[in-house]
Amino acid sequence: MPAAPYSGFGAYRVNEAAQAQAAKGTRQPPGRRILAIANQKGGVGKTTTAINLATALAAVGRRILVFDSDPQGNASTGLGVDRNQTRRSSYDVLVNQTPIADAVVATAVPGLFLVPSAIDLSAAELELVNLERREYRLHEAFMELREAYDYVLIDCPPSLGLLTLNAMVAADGVLVPLQCEYLALEGLSHLARTIDRIRAGFNTRLYIQGIVLTMFDNRNNLSSLVADDVRGYFGDKVYKTVIPRNVRVSEAPSHGKPVLLYDLRCPGSQAYIHLAGEILRREEGEWT
Repeated sequence: MPAAPYSGFGAYRVNEAAQAQAAKGTRQPPGRRILAIANQKGGVGKTTTAINLATALAAVGRRILVFDSDPQGNASTGLGVDRNQTRRSSYDVLVNQTPIADAVVATAVPGLFLVPSAIDLSAAELELVNLERREYRLHEAFMELREAYDYVLIDCPPSLGLLTLNAMVAADGVLVPLQCEYLALEGLSHLARTIDRIRAGFNTRLYIQGIVLTMFDNRNNLSSLVADDVRGYFGDKVYKTVIPRNVRVSEAPSHGKPVLLYDLRCPGSQAYIHLAGEILRREEGEWT
């Protein structure tokens, strides 16, 4: 496999380790964490990870908020919320500075809440350009709400524009879903450099919280090769839990349900349960 997509990873790993240690004192302790779920490449399982990880965390007693920052609104649909029937949305929070509590709606999952997306969010990138403190709109919105939830998961669009920038400025960490295919790796070093720039210019506490390998197919040697290469460069940043290719995971959004509600026993559901446990163990370990 060519080495080009990995250029800069070694330097990034050293830089990340040093800066993460320096920033540790500024990050929120477990129980009040904002995570941006981001990857500029589409189709890597980002929204699927957002809604199913949120469901798994809620299932173990955490109070969770999903903020749908993607104009496509797939996180809203996947949690069974009709965004055309909601009065307030993530657009209102970002552009109109509507108090975020006014946009929160309950989902069918106890303890899991959502700020839905809206069609208007498609124009938000252009509208934000001329607004004051455009990069900090979401950060300022979350300041009033952080204590209300154990975890806030921001489902970012598949780009590195102002919507994703707002999410990363507001977040404590970035969770990166990575599809186990070669082409999915091409933008990973670019994303790592973007996180470095945001940390340097906007948000000193930002770090890569973890990389989740998705759509893993154990019948395909490429999946294992990609997993080995990413683990070789990012080490412990890559979760041990991998999310397998699973038809039940793909079917669940069409029913407006997380896969944990659609089919709890399927491999995809069990993987997200294990991932939630690994995240909680990792975060608790940082503060012991």
